[in-house]
Amino acid sequence: MKKIFGILLAAAFSATAFAQPSEQTPHETARTFMRNGDWDNAILVLSKALQQESGNLELLKDLALSYYYKRDYSNALEQVKLMVDRDDADVPVFQIAGNVYKALEEVKDAEKIYKKGLRKFPNAGPLYSEYGELLWAKKDMDAIQQWEKGIEVAPSFAGNYYNAALFYYYTKDKVWTLIYGEIFVNMEYLTERATMMKKLLLSTYKEKLFQDLGEDRNRKKTPFETAVLQTYAKQGNAASRGITMETLNMIRTKFILDWFAQHATKFPFRLFEYQQQLIREGMFEAYNQWLFGTVDNLPAYDQWVRNHTDVYNRFTTFQKGRIFKMPAGQYYQ
Repeated sequence: MKKIFGILLAAAFSATAFAQPSEQTPHETARTFMRNGDWDNAILVLSKALQQESGNLELLKDLALSYYYKRDYSNALEQVKLMVDRDDADVPVFQIAGNVYKALEEVKDAEKIYKKGLRKFPNAGPLYSEYGELLWAKKDMDAIQQWEKGIEVAPSFAGNYYNAALFYYYTKDKVWTLIYGEIFVNMEYLTERATMMKKLLLSTYKEKLFQDLGEDRNRKKTPFETAVLQTYAKQGNAASRGITMETLNMIRTKFILDWFAQHATKFPFRLFEYQQQLIREGMFEAYNQWLFGTVDNLPAYDQWVRNHTDVYNRFTTFQKGRIFKMPAGQYYQ
């Protein structure tokens, strides 16, 4: 939830971050107070501004956020109620409203808000993500349906991949944990969540992927999932030597080579295309070290970087110059 509201605040400040104090409007002044965590002054300035512009949606959103961060949820709710029925209510309005209702532990009202928002914005990735989190908090397994729908209709939004990967990891799924987890790390790789996801990915390779194959044969799978499992199964001998950085790089490289020899035409997939690109350009080992090395054995990773400075620098420069996005139409769940 902190991440979601951080994004909302960042969006609010982006338009005014470089304004000079002497040139600030009341709204810009309020956002400066918000950025500094001075919620009382933010509320004061925003309330005054709303006396002049009572219908200003951006002022109302910031006022609701300020009350929320102050933990004054009753006043935050008052602002929310002024926004959710408006014709110009946008996705952040429903995000703010949902989280205010959650803070008040009014779960049914929060559900109504998310459903209302999704009826208006059926392709809103953040709303699927947060609605799923609400359901998961009350142990409702239908949460995964929200995250999967979010992945399908908003493939460039990272939050649904994160939540779905966690769900599948704890429900002992292999393929979708690996697929969604790696997509997420490529979309959001500078956060604590990304570090945690790297650990989860490594754990899946070490503890789950090459085990319990009988269970996998008895479980209904999608054609894409079947193709992924069959392609990984060819690397069982390599896995029998243990999952180390060396064998992991070998297994993943051979997986991509086999995938493009047999399945890529039927199942075009951006994540695998990216891995193939890295193999062709001689950066796949560096990528695997970045993905797993830091969470597997940090001293060994540091030593690898010192021994492969050129390729490491080439990969990190390449990575910083790109934005990873999943295109529409590559949904195989």
